[in-house]
Amino acid sequence: MRILHTMLRVTELQRSIDFYTQVLGMKLLRQKDYPDGKFTLAFLGYDDESSSTVIELTHNWDTSSYDMGNAFGHIAIEVDDVYSACDAIRKCGGKIIRDAGPMNAGTTIIAFVEDPDSYQIELIGKK
Repeated sequence: MRILHTMLRVTELQRSIDFYTQVLGMKLLRQKDYPDGKFTLAFLGYDDESSSTVIELTHNWDTSSYDMGNAFGHIAIEVDDVYSACDAIRKCGGKIIRDAGPMNAGTTIIAFVEDPDSYQIELIGKK
């Protein structure tokens, strides 16, 4: 068994695709409209779906907002250098919600970024 993807519901599909590709450097792997269901799915990641876990963005055509709830935590992405990743994300217009630095009660360097729909992405320094 392996984890295939994490699904996030998004309000503006192209805005979210732009964030994950242009700000976080993922590739749009595939995208398909489902007119009968009135939704579009887009799959993004750093590598092919057959060998890595990806993110599925679901855009429901008739939904303009979602209640984030309080159960979902975040998506984590390993980066070579958290400080330089934050600089690059800022330059692309990304929103850093926790600057790079040691985690609470630890030494691992982390930061948090927020996507256009307020999902949190943790950047974790490579060990």
